[in-house]
Amino acid sequence: MSDFLVLSCEHARNRVPARFARLFRGRGDLLASHRGHDPGALELARACARRLQAPLYFGAITRLLVELNRSANHPAQFAAAKSLTIAERDSLLRQHYFPYRSQVEAEVEKAIGRGLRVVHVSVHSFTPQLDGTKRRADVGLLYDPARPGETAFCAILKTALASRRQDLKVRKNYPYLGKSDGFTTALRKKWTAGDYLGIELEVNQRWPLGEMTAWRILKRDLAEALAESLAGSHAWHKSRGHSGPLGGHRP
Repeated sequence: MSDFLVLSCEHARNRVPARFARLFRGRGDLLASHRGHDPGALELARACARRLQAPLYFGAITRLLVELNRSANHPAQFAAAKSLTIAERDSLLRQHYFPYRSQVEAEVEKAIGRGLRVVHVSVHSFTPQLDGTKRRADVGLLYDPARPGETAFCAILKTALASRRQDLKVRKNYPYLGKSDGFTTALRKKWTAGDYLGIELEVNQRWPLGEMTAWRILKRDLAEALAESLAGSHAWHKSRGHSGPLGGHRP
């Protein structure tokens, strides 16, 4: 079974559609912050997509209007909920949330249907400090420890990064847990552990918001490490005796 990489970036942009501009007048700082989008995440996702010739899907509007990386009924789905009408919320789900998720799911479904194992990497960035607590990592690798393929992939990726960048502090399931409510968590419920790997790649925003050359080099190193990890993960998968399709799409 060959691996097929799918990239996504749920918090790519902080764009506000004209009909919702009233909610953000005088709030440019909020939109520019980590609450409005994930600075640098789309740049990194595009660098990985170019290096690996992989499909990339990314969100079109600010997460403050609709949160693509949470369940539709999640309490934090609409950060601007106090100012949104029920009709506006429904419209955001219909026009942005469900179409985005359906596109990614269709890509995964198509690849699995061709007998491929999908490695889905959802690219994010995290603020260096949250609620007064400093985040002590440069890169976070989020996954579900109960799924052996994801555990192995992140171990391989961490090693690949360490071989290139001994200066980086890379942590697993940090600064969040990979099995928390999220897009990859939802997709794990649709496909078996042998068919689908859901990984979240988190980068400290001090890199994209810092010196440009250092950020450019880090993007390159992350893309190269990801390429190496795909090959290593495929070899690991074959060594476990999984050389062909593993059955149905549902666990």
